[in-house]
Formats: sequence, C-alpha cells, structure tokens
Amino acid sequence: MSGRPRVLVIDDEPQIHRFLTPALEAEGFEPLRALTGAAGLAELAHRTAPDAVILDLGLPDLDGQEVLVKARAIYAGPILILSARDRETEKITALDNGADDYVEKPFSVGELLARLRVAMRNKLKAVGAEPLVRAGELEIDLVKRRVLRAGEPVRLSPREYDLLAEVVKGGGRVLTQRQLLTKIWGPANADDVQYLRTYMAQLRQKLEPDHANPRHLVTEPGVGYRFIGDDD
Repeated sequence: MSGRPRVLVIDDEPQIHRFLTPALEAEGFEPLRALTGAAGLAELAHRTAPDAVILDLGLPDLDGQEVLVKARAIYAGPILILSARDRETEKITALDNGADDYVEKPFSVGELLARLRVAMRNKLKAVGAEPLVRAGELEIDLVKRRVLRAGEPVRLSPREYDLLAEVVKGGGRVLTQRQLLTKIWGPANADDVQYLRTYMAQLRQKLEPDHANPRHLVTEPGVGYRFIGDDD
C-alpha cells in the first residue's frame, strides 16, 4: 500500500507504549516512540514528520506544556494530550497552547483512537481538504492513507502517495511545480522538475484508466498540476 499513517507517542512510561503500540497497529497506524520531550521535538523537526502526535504532559526532561508550545511552532498536524493531570486549568492551558484534544489517564483506548481520527479529519478540513475523496473509480482516504481504484487497493510508494495527497488536498487549485517539489522533496530540490514529472507519470499509470489522457491528475502546462474531481 502507500504506507500507514504515522502516529508519534511522546511518553516516558514504557507500559503506555506497550499498551498503545498494538492498539495503533490494529487501527492501521504506524506507531513511533519518543521517551522524552527533546526526542519528540527532534522527530517533529524531521522533514517526514508524523501524521499525528499523542503527547504526555509529565515528561522527564521538559514540561509537556513547553513541548506543546515548541511543537506547535514547527508542526501543524493534530496533537492529542494524554495526561494524568486532570485539573481544568491544565486542560485549558493545553488547548490554548494548540492541542486539538485532551484525554485523561486512565483512558479508554477506543475513545482515544476515535478522538485521534476526529482530530485528523478536522485538520484536513481546516485546510480545505476533504478527508475522503471520491473521483470516478478512485477513492482516496487521506486519514488512513489508503487509495482504492474500482474498489481494489492501489500500491503506492510513500513518495507517490505524498505527491498524490498534496495535489488532492489542493481541492482543484493549481499547485506549482516549485510548491510540490519543495513540499515533497525539500527546498534543495525545488528546481528538479524531472523528479516531479517521473512520479506524476507513475501515479497516472496506476490511477488513470487512460494515463496518456488523464482525467483527474491534470497538467497545467508550464505551471504545475491539479486534481480534478467529478464535480470540478
């Protein structure tokens, strides 16, 4: 497939990771582990940042509220607080600092996963993207990172999926070659147009019935690409 959505769990309690890891995997996520605030922030600063974060406030090196503020400065994805701190002021502070939700320990794993899915859908909608896009025989689930064609799973590389998701999230708008290259390959590759052409050709071969005359992944000559849905 195209790679599972990655969820970073920042918590110093090994038992929390032992509990959450199989639950996240069963839900289709790829769990990532950080035992300190510094390690979590380093993971978020990486170019291939996770799709969502679960953050404990009681960390050994940094206060979780401080980690949250620093995380929000570099990361726009959903952040859920998971904490034994049940004071109302802590919850208010966390939400004011940019958390998307707050779950108290002890917690129900079913509720936590449901809140995680809601936060991921809300983040997509906040940037004008629909979490589930259907166009012709394509179905693209931006939360689960799943692509179907005529009801059958399509195997995409992580880079192919990232390019597809970026164009789909454009909502019919033209995304320039430079925008896509910078977002997917990084600023150092902003002028490497051949990368983009190669990966777009691969996507069309996998997703378009007539990849020589694409219906959904459309080229705007000399500018970039856009995704055309059924209603566009």
